[in-house]
Amino acid sequence: MGSERMYHLALSAEMIEGARYAFLPGAPERVPVIARGFDPGAKELASRREFRTWLGEMEGERVLVTSTGIGGPSASIAVEELAKLGVRTFIRIGTSGAIRPGIRTGDVVITTGALRLDGTSEHYAPPEYPAVAHFSVLKALVEGARKASEKGGFSFHVGITATLASFYAGQERHDSYGGYVIRRFRGAVEEWKRLNVLNCEMEAATLLTICSALGLRGGCVTVVLVEREKGERIDEEEVRRVEINAIDVGIEGMRSLIREDKASGTLP
Repeated sequence: MGSERMYHLALSAEMIEGARYAFLPGAPERVPVIARGFDPGAKELASRREFRTWLGEMEGERVLVTSTGIGGPSASIAVEELAKLGVRTFIRIGTSGAIRPGIRTGDVVITTGALRLDGTSEHYAPPEYPAVAHFSVLKALVEGARKASEKGGFSFHVGITATLASFYAGQERHDSYGGYVIRRFRGAVEEWKRLNVLNCEMEAATLLTICSALGLRGGCVTVVLVEREKGERIDEEEVRRVEINAIDVGIEGMRSLIREDKASGTLP
């Protein structure tokens, strides 16, 4: 493949220098924050549409940070094209809304599995196929959360995430332009709460389903920006203050995973 560039990501195998690990934030502006968080010398490789990529080094391994934009369709493009270039391990670092009472703004959620309401994953596997994190990635993220939470003074939770294909109607938000939620999603938040779903977002199920179906490794960590029980107001200053919590967990988790891979001689 060499110098041939992927259509959407504008990356080539030559450009990524053999990287086999990647972080997948949603927001392009979060890419340099993550990359410089583990390698102050990280560099930008490409930026096209919602896909922005930086390359750094961690524990002697090249690690990519590629933004996916919002939702499953663009996330699937990022995973597909990175996998074609040789990446085998993916960790999503993002934001979410808390559903279960007791989970606060600034807390971190590590996803064990996700409700597949994302739409995109149906193009990869039947509805019965589970969207679950790879055990090695999940274990590393939990270890990373223990370390990062002790330093950062935040709480973390491990469990089920609801992944939706839309931000307003699908997440039962009534502050949309029309203010209307179709019957299917009325009472959805309460139902998820009773099913012990921890949080909701828009990419985890897509990532986890694709990774499992294609023999890749995937995991997801998000920071909570809103508590659905308390309302929907998002403070931009608060976002900047707490998003580092998920970033720190992701970086510590990836570091732990690479070390474990090297120790066991099973680099992907």
